[in-house]
Formats: sequence, C-alpha cells, structure tokens
Amino acid sequence: MPEVPGLDVTALTAWLTATHPEIDVPAALHAAVIAGGRSNLTYSVDGAAIPLILRRPPLGHVLSSAHDMGREHRVISALAGTPIPVPVAIDIVDDTDGTITGTPFFLMKRAPGRVLSSRTQNSEYTASGLHQLSIRLVEHLADLHAVDPAAVGLGDFGRPDGYLTRQLSTWRRQLDASRSRETPNLDRLQDSLVQDIPQTSWSGIVHGDYRLDNALVDGPSDHPRISAILDWEMATLGDPLVDLGIFALYWDLADLPGGGSAVPSAVDQNAGYPSFDELADAYAAHAGIVLPSLNWYRAFAAYKLAVILEGIHCRYRAGDTVGDGFERMGGLVEPLAQKGLRVH
Repeated sequence: MPEVPGLDVTALTAWLTATHPEIDVPAALHAAVIAGGRSNLTYSVDGAAIPLILRRPPLGHVLSSAHDMGREHRVISALAGTPIPVPVAIDIVDDTDGTITGTPFFLMKRAPGRVLSSRTQNSEYTASGLHQLSIRLVEHLADLHAVDPAAVGLGDFGRPDGYLTRQLSTWRRQLDASRSRETPNLDRLQDSLVQDIPQTSWSGIVHGDYRLDNALVDGPSDHPRISAILDWEMATLGDPLVDLGIFALYWDLADLPGGGSAVPSAVDQNAGYPSFDELADAYAAHAGIVLPSLNWYRAFAAYKLAVILEGIHCRYRAGDTVGDGFERMGGLVEPLAQKGLRVH
C-alpha cells in the first residue's frame, strides 16, 4: 500500500472496519492528498461502499485554534438541515495518541462535483452558467448569515461581542508565531486596522474563508450548481461582513503581482463571472439589506491572508508542507500587505 503523508491508511482501514461496519470497508483502502486549501490536509479515501473525505491539521501547524477539527465537524453537522449545502459528517476522532493521523481528524461523505480552481476549467461551462453559479454562491453566503445560530445548536459556537478586536489579536499571535523574516508593511497594516475597528451591524455564523474554490460544483455546463461548501475550519460567530471581505479579496486576487500563480483561481470576467460589485449587490438584494462600506473588511481580509501565507512560508522553510506550490506563498505576503494599506 503506498505511503500517504500524514495518514496511515492501514490503521484507518482497521479503525473503520471496527467502528463503522455500515460503511462496508474492504481489506484495503486507497487514499491521496487532494488539491484545495493550503491549511488543513484533505484526503480522498476510496474503496469503501461510499467515497470518503478525511480532514486533519497540517503538518507542523503552529496555532491550534486555526486548525480545529471539532469546530469544523460541529458546524457542518449543525448546518445539515439548512439551505446551505454542506457535506454529510460521519465521525470526529481525537487520534492525538493514535496511529491513523496522530492528530484529531474527521471523516465525511464525499459530495459530488469538482472544485473550480483554474481558468482552464471555465471552457467546460457556458458564460451564463458561470454567471449564475457565482450569484448562487454569494446567495448561499447570505443564507448562511441569515441562519439563527441558536436554532441550529450553535448559540455557543463563538462570542460575537468584541469579535473583530479578538480577530486582530488572534491573527497578531499567528503572525508572531510564524515569523521567519521582517514584514514591515504587514505590521503597518496590522497597526492601522486596530485604529478604526468598525461597529458590527449584526452577528451571525461566519465561514471565515469563503471563496469559489472552497465549493464543489456539479451539474450541466449551462446550469451548474453548488453541491457543497467546504473548509469550515475558521467558522465561528461574529461579524458576517468579514466573509464578504475575504470573498472580495479572493475574487480579484489574480490582479495582484504573483496572485494568479501563487493562489490560482478560475474567476475571469471574460468567461462570464460577474464583478465583485455585482456580487455585493446580489448579496444585499438576497439578504434584504443595504451594505455599509467594505473597505475595512477588505483590508482585514488582505491582512489575514497575508498572515496565513506567512505561516505557510514558515512551515515550507521548515520542511513541514505536503504538495507543490508552497514555495510561492511567501512572495504574495508583501503585495497583500500593500493592497490592504491601499484599500484601507
């Protein structure tokens, strides 16, 4: 059986056979690290009666709260009965002292569809299909923000009061834990964001990393649909406009020097995708609200992503990353810091 970094497939096979006989596991499973995300490790697991996904923290992670398996499992389970499409959760396991991953991990049923992460994939869809898909993606975000956390058992999932202040403190700690070089503009952006933290208009469930390539797309070329929203590791209760800020950043990330190569995206207005301004209007219409200025939130998104990439850069230099492309992550930190300073 081929060795898979961070996952003992033999141990996983034995554990599934003993604890989940309903899945009908054969003598051996096959697993592979799959694309999508530069943080928690995601594996496809094949050979059982149903296709599976296993999620675990990254190798050499430095901030446990940023890779909380329990939180991700809990929010996916809670949203199962809402309009937001999420995968079917199967189990959450603390394997810290075990041999499967040596960390907490959770298992879910693999939803149908594919991740759109490259412009080359756009040729398989019509322009109207991609436009419609984009609008539906932002409407799903509005639906998420409209969910009453208490009604789905997430009333204690976070502390909305003081959320933005705590976010800045959390990401400051993450940056301090990931320092391997000087980042003066990122430090300057961090200080400027502290000076004018906006008043939160309303609180709700925040995804924390909402973007096109954190969704699975299924269906025909002229009418694709979103089968599941993925990567809930940063979800909490807080200011929903944070999600719009990060959504805006990723939507236009290819415009930054090195952005398209370091963090590839399928978004291309020439292929049919709308501008972010149109998406913001669609969000406001679906939510029935008037959006305030998003400048602070867009600057905060640039700051947060820069800190994440600085952490990845640190892990890459330490040899604790799995896969290709990590060598480019550090080069995007400075352009992101400059963008944050501009939009703020």
